[in-house]
Amino acid sequence: MKNSKIGGQAVIEGVMMRNSDKYAVAVRKPDHEIEVKTFDITNDDKVSKIPIIRGIVTFVRSLAIGMKALTFSSEFFEEEPATTAEDKKKKERETKVESVFVVAFSILLAIAIFMAIPYLVSKFFVKWIDSNILLSLIEGAIRIIFFFVYVIAISRMDDIKRVFSYHGAEHKCINCLETGNELTVENVRNASRFHKRCGTSFLFLVMIVSVIFYCFINVDGRLLQFLIRLVLIPAIAGVSYEFVRLAGSSEGKLINILSKPGLWLQHLTTREPSDDMIEVGIASVEAVFDWQEFLDEYYRDEEAES
Repeated sequence: MKNSKIGGQAVIEGVMMRNSDKYAVAVRKPDHEIEVKTFDITNDDKVSKIPIIRGIVTFVRSLAIGMKALTFSSEFFEEEPATTAEDKKKKERETKVESVFVVAFSILLAIAIFMAIPYLVSKFFVKWIDSNILLSLIEGAIRIIFFFVYVIAISRMDDIKRVFSYHGAEHKCINCLETGNELTVENVRNASRFHKRCGTSFLFLVMIVSVIFYCFINVDGRLLQFLIRLVLIPAIAGVSYEFVRLAGSSEGKLINILSKPGLWLQHLTTREPSDDMIEVGIASVEAVFDWQEFLDEYYRDEEAES
């Protein structure tokens, strides 16, 4: 497989695809037409060359782009869409404010569920366990269990099921190209819905890497221990990004073995898409990526040589 370096995410009734300095959001509107909008990205070439740091920057930037893409897709399904220019501007301001609150609340909730609670529960075992490494392993196990329960719970919601189907469409479009096939509905349908560069794999890897990092926190005071855990999150994200980045461009046996847990988890976060969902994914890819040129460069030249 050849790494196309494109990636994306599912949005409300659509797919966002990102490539280099731009990304596109394609949405299947209520009238069944596909709306596609392209956005520019400002990249810092200096930062992109620094390991770990580039992972932190990419993670933050991906969160911002993801929220913008979700906001854009949600506009097509509002009960009372804005009609005048003034109403649209007012709606945009309100949406931005709402987005800030949603992101802030989501971060606080994530810290509470996946950081604070597992940490506090693990401290219950201090009476019987005095090994910091063992307590960190227990904390990590609790965090992973919480994550699985959370994913399974939301996957039962009808709206989330459709988002997961679009997530599958996103992966299948990328896999279709990276295995050397033309981007058609039939080819995409036959492609895998699992991909090593998936955000799901990244999040799972963050939890695994955090266990390793937290094993070395050996300070007194629970509050200080917890604060150090929070401070280390960017570094953990940076290290996890480097592995996902390597996995996306390597077919080594060890890399493939280490990627397996994240791929297994994608059985929960992706679903097989319908053909109309695949069409949306294709539209998003084509807005930011010349897949014909990609195939000509990496696959057809090889066929000619053989």
